[in-house]
Amino acid sequence: MKTRNVVGLPMLGLVTLVLLNSCKTIPKNAVAVKPFDIKKYLGKWYEIARFDFRFERNLNNTTADYSLNKDGSIKVVNRGYNYKTGKWKEATGKAKFVSSPNEAKLKVSFFGPFYSGYNVIELDDNYTYALIAGKNLDYLWLLSREKTMPENIKQRFLQKATALGYDVKKLIWVKQE
Repeated sequence: MKTRNVVGLPMLGLVTLVLLNSCKTIPKNAVAVKPFDIKKYLGKWYEIARFDFRFERNLNNTTADYSLNKDGSIKVVNRGYNYKTGKWKEATGKAKFVSSPNEAKLKVSFFGPFYSGYNVIELDDNYTYALIAGKNLDYLWLLSREKTMPENIKQRFLQKATALGYDVKKLIWVKQE
């Protein structure tokens, strides 16, 4: 009688599920900015607001700095001040375009081969203010080249996020000093 490895089937299913879920890079009905010019987007951005998640918990003065790597990927350096420990925290990662460099639909990784969605879904013409969606409705950021954001831009971004299903009441408004 032939025996089968039935333990391997659930594991294969789990691996497949994880891989398929990691391919999901943008929330339903969200659309990445197109056309997109990465060269205009590079540089320092201040985080104005975000949803709370463990990697940025208790951080203020948070920034993201983007630069090009030699291989065409984007170096991402996130930095923030942990007001509870009194220490700066920094993480360096890599972002890649999901399809075309002309579309602001990217995937970013801070942990080896594991990527998550990073999607610029709203951007002003001067690349001064950006609304970023993660892979699902649990991740949202409002970014600015300055430490503040005009109220009209903020309201426009909040309206768009709400229309996509985000609960903007959960946003943490970051102190930038």
